Amino acid sequence: MKPVLALVGRPNVGKSTLFNRLTKSRDAIVADFAGLTRDRHYGQGKQGKHEYIVIDTGGFEPDASSGIYKEMAKQTQQAVAEADVVIFVVDARGGLSAQDHDIAKYLRKIGKPCLLVANKAEGMREGIQLTEFYELGFGEVLAISAAHGQGIRGLVDLALESLNLPEEPEEYEVDTSIIKLAVAGRPNVGKSTLINTWLGEERLVAFDMPGTTRDAISVPFERDGQKFELIDTAGLRRKGKVFEAIEKFSVVKTLQAVESANVVLLLLDAEQGVTDQDAHIAGFALESGRAMVLAVNKWDAVDEYQRQLVQRSIETRLPFLSFANMHFISAKKRQGLGPVWGSIIKAHKSAMIKMSTPILTRLLLEAVQFQSPQRGGMFRPKMRYAHQGGMNPPVIVIHGNSLEHVTESYKRFLEGRFRKAFDLSGTPLRIEMKTSTNPYADKESS
Repeated sequence: MKPVLALVGRPNVGKSTLFNRLTKSRDAIVADFAGLTRDRHYGQGKQGKHEYIVIDTGGFEPDASSGIYKEMAKQTQQAVAEADVVIFVVDARGGLSAQDHDIAKYLRKIGKPCLLVANKAEGMREGIQLTEFYELGFGEVLAISAAHGQGIRGLVDLALESLNLPEEPEEYEVDTSIIKLAVAGRPNVGKSTLINTWLGEERLVAFDMPGTTRDAISVPFERDGQKFELIDTAGLRRKGKVFEAIEKFSVVKTLQAVESANVVLLLLDAEQGVTDQDAHIAGFALESGRAMVLAVNKWDAVDEYQRQLVQRSIETRLPFLSFANMHFISAKKRQGLGPVWGSIIKAHKSAMIKMSTPILTRLLLEAVQFQSPQRGGMFRPKMRYAHQGGMNPPVIVIHGNSLEHVTESYKRFLEGRFRKAFDLSGTPLRIEMKTSTNPYADKESS
């Protein structure tokens, strides 16, 4: 599982700027006024061979008792619960405040690994101007500038060192006999009901409590001789261990479950159509290269007009999942569940397919003969041969000359040919181009 880093601090100390720096993105909205980030925001980062998840939070006021600040405090508490390491951000130029003391008191009580980071420290002498932050009781104060990128690499190194991660990320052999299936979707879409229906009894109950269900929970299951591992994203637990939910949706848990699965069943709600949250989960699963099946739940609860609206919203908001089979079901009434299993097995088989080099090369040359790639400048891309470069998802590597000029539309054309030839369904297919170097290029330029 990827380690999780949570950014915590009072408003306007530069958490969103640090988030953008850690994720090498512009995903968090950054502006120079307090309280802009109200909800938790998630992103992925990588340093060296280690990947991690970053959570950006709103300004934290632990004792807020009402209004938006209470909601922001709740979001931050959830982020701290999901985190492996908390990065406590203070303002090096603004100095220590009473609110910093309140946050420090809360974090000490939680007992999570915590790094104290003084942001906006560009051009400052650490020894003198940062002395007051030692009052917070977190030991060493790390001076950084998120805006200028100073001290960021050292910060990430310290955060990952505190977790004692192995030097090399662990690699596991893929066991193709067991299908790891993640049922993903937003809250109240029916994930728990569906899994309980599959298991044949209501022995699992959905709930979530900070610190207890951050890791994905797997449930062994067998159907028609095929072994499955159901990876929970709904916080399933046995009866008798139900706690009051602070929040019924853990984004970190969903991201980790998707990454550890072979196939993701994305559950949509027929009554609400495709939401932003659905699109984000689908996009992350696609980015992770996971095979996918779509299931629209509560199909029995909507009329024909609503059904047409749902189908249209799927076509317009999830066009990048055109490779995935779609099913209309009712988990509560056990309707339409049989065909879903067929699509899951088919998607897994497609994701794990082995494609021989001679067949791939023949298909490639036939495609080129049928339709040549467009000329790029003086040269037309020349494709020589293809081989498989990976599974789950399948990767096809094409070798030749001037392949940097191959257009995205031509790659989609090749993808369609390969998909049809190998009967691929439910899995992304990645095509990589590798251009051969010209051994005479240096001599000609000299």
